[in-house]
Amino acid sequence: MSFLNAEQPSVIELITDFGIHILYHPSIGLEIGEQVNEVLNDAVAERVQLDIFVFEGTVIQGSNGTGNMNYFAGRPMKDWVQDLAGVANYVVAIGDCATWGGIIAVPPNPTESTGLQFHKKERGGFLGPGFRSRSGSPVINIPGCPAHPDWMTQILVAIATDRMDDMRIDHYQRPKTFFTDFVQTGCPNVNAFVTKVDGGFGKRGGCLFYEVGCRGPMTHASCNRILWNRTSSKTRANHPCLGCTEPGFPHHDLRKGSVFKTLKYLGYLPKEVPTGESKLQFYFKTSLNQTLRSRS
Repeated sequence: MSFLNAEQPSVIELITDFGIHILYHPSIGLEIGEQVNEVLNDAVAERVQLDIFVFEGTVIQGSNGTGNMNYFAGRPMKDWVQDLAGVANYVVAIGDCATWGGIIAVPPNPTESTGLQFHKKERGGFLGPGFRSRSGSPVINIPGCPAHPDWMTQILVAIATDRMDDMRIDHYQRPKTFFTDFVQTGCPNVNAFVTKVDGGFGKRGGCLFYEVGCRGPMTHASCNRILWNRTSSKTRANHPCLGCTEPGFPHHDLRKGSVFKTLKYLGYLPKEVPTGESKLQFYFKTSLNQTLRSRS
């Protein structure tokens, strides 16, 4: 559904301007029932060329590796994934569940869910660490819960126009175009400690990192550079970033007391600090900043 909200380019422009023919999409595809099986079987048998296989959702392997907890078009979904990935020129994983398992893969993970080529931070996943599509590319990961629609369509355009050789990916196989900056880049709430009237530190009047668990300083995503609906983002609406584009999501495996709260040492020092900074350096800088603020 996020994909259908794309604007640069839109889904219509993908078809009319870039010549992308969507073989099947669960929301806009005309095929139903046995017609879906025909599309999928034609692709697997290579009667129809499958240039890009886009997959959303976890690969459910349960129970006991059979995949019988998630059937689609008469077969376990995992079997379709295996066959379609094997004939596709490119494989693109959309969303956290498809990229590294997401919320569904939180222990105890009774469905045996995993991502296409990662399980959390570990390379492997369902297709295995050595998987390469026919183009020689690993799975292209577009994480997010949900993923930004323009991230999806711009990757499809890059593939359709033979520009994937120019598209660099990071260690987690995310396109660096979208996942180099941090969420805090462009966030209007980014400040050092903000003193409240009661002398407390940075409630919702300031940087959301210090009290409500915002993960903007350690989350790679362009949410404040490529705005949602060309208008806003979570942090611009004063909602903490959940870190949903990182392979650790959901962080702390949804442990009680870890959501919408900054975990701290001694009730004061954040246990996690912005990426690229040592804890000692960060604690010194913020303490100095607070001292200067209190004197001003």
